[in-house]
Amino acid sequence: MNLMNWSKHAALNATSMPRMSPRIAFEWLRFEALTTVELYELLRFRQGIFVVEQCSPYPDLDALDQGALHLVARVDKELAGYLRLIPTTGPPLVRIGRVAVSPPQRRQGLGRMLMEKALLFCHERYSGQPIALSAQLHLVPFYENFGFVATSDPYDDFGVAHVEMALQPPG
Repeated sequence: MNLMNWSKHAALNATSMPRMSPRIAFEWLRFEALTTVELYELLRFRQGIFVVEQCSPYPDLDALDQGALHLVARVDKELAGYLRLIPTTGPPLVRIGRVAVSPPQRRQGLGRMLMEKALLFCHERYSGQPIALSAQLHLVPFYENFGFVATSDPYDDFGVAHVEMALQPPG
């Protein structure tokens, strides 16, 4: 086979080969288990989405990360999604926050997978407790699909319209 034919053959095989599905890995991490490299990566990820992309200069470092559980999603080992759970004691409640998906992974189901994992974890670990979150207004239908209902009027949160939402425990 000469070089010209080999090149055509290689190009044909490359386009006809099935694409590998991305490998998605989820991991729950406590703040104290994060390495400095992981913490920097998570904070940079959140800043890139919530501060830079959404043009919302808000104080991301709110002193709630230390008591939170952090759910990290990696696609082919690259950070692609994140959320945190914050259990509170008065009244007993679990807050989901900082739900973020990288731009290339949006509309691929990763956000849904993050929420499903978070809700399953809440059901197992915090059974009977209501779950709350602050949703960007355009994402209200997404959260309603999980059973969340709006509990506040829309409000401005550093230039981004939000609404409080809650999911009551079954029973």
